[in-house]
Amino acid sequence: MENRSLVTIADHSREKIMYLIRMGQQFEQHPNRLLLQGKVVATLFFEPSTRTRLSFETAANRLGARVIGFADPKVTSGTKGETLKDTIMMVSNYADIIVMRHYLEGAARYASEIAPVPIINAGDGANQHPSQTMLDLYTIYQTQGTLDNLNIFLVGDLKYGRTVHSLLMAMRHFNPTFHFIAPDELAMPDSYKAYCKEHNIQYVEHKKFDADIISEADILYMTRVQRERFTDLMEYERVKDRYLLKLPMLAKARENMKILHPLPRVNEIEYSIDDDPHAYYFQQARNGLFARQALICDALGITLEQVQNDTTII
Repeated sequence: MENRSLVTIADHSREKIMYLIRMGQQFEQHPNRLLLQGKVVATLFFEPSTRTRLSFETAANRLGARVIGFADPKVTSGTKGETLKDTIMMVSNYADIIVMRHYLEGAARYASEIAPVPIINAGDGANQHPSQTMLDLYTIYQTQGTLDNLNIFLVGDLKYGRTVHSLLMAMRHFNPTFHFIAPDELAMPDSYKAYCKEHNIQYVEHKKFDADIISEADILYMTRVQRERFTDLMEYERVKDRYLLKLPMLAKARENMKILHPLPRVNEIEYSIDDDPHAYYFQQARNGLFARQALICDALGITLEQVQNDTTII
């Protein structure tokens, strides 16, 4: 049986990414359907989440599925010593697909290898976040009209930020130029720089973060410095306020430039920017619904043609 799990966006070709974007556009036009009536979607969140969990659950509900699962692992049998394998195998008895977030890197890959139902990785440690990347790609295409030949600036936590890791890998098909802006302590890991070189992805590293630097950007992708990834809180305090986006820094920005952020934000984007036409992070979060509807349907074997010809729109 074909494994339709989504563990990493690196598994997807350019054609598959564009296919999923087209499917997402169909759901943006008509999000309420009964395509998944009779299906059960399990959401297993071993790590805190707001946007990802709620958008997956909303996506399933708007498609007519039922949702089971948990948002707090303390209420599960894991507290009694149940292994991840046993949890996955047990839940597979009840659900047609599992959406899982886990604090351990590689947990989603492991789950996909043992589960008899598809697994969608909703984030595994500091490793990958492919569903976030799919909504990021959807948003970039929506705002730029293309994914090709863009200047994409990644700012903040590039060491632990799984969203930027996944985005970098997905964009390899589209000839981007990445600009990495981070303190030394949170720089893009060497493994991802090696990935860039292997796939002929251009990148530039910066220490400055000002209006002149931003003036070259098509996409300015801000990230939060993730306190929960630090074992040394003194180190966190040293770097948390290093790169903050303030309204005057947009003075030279291109008209098409959009500011994205996977959210939640802390203080890395000042609130006065929310009303600026370059700000697009709340629309980006909204697009999570359509992108995740597409991912769930694709994992369950529902095709774009079926979505286009769907008569269950409500």
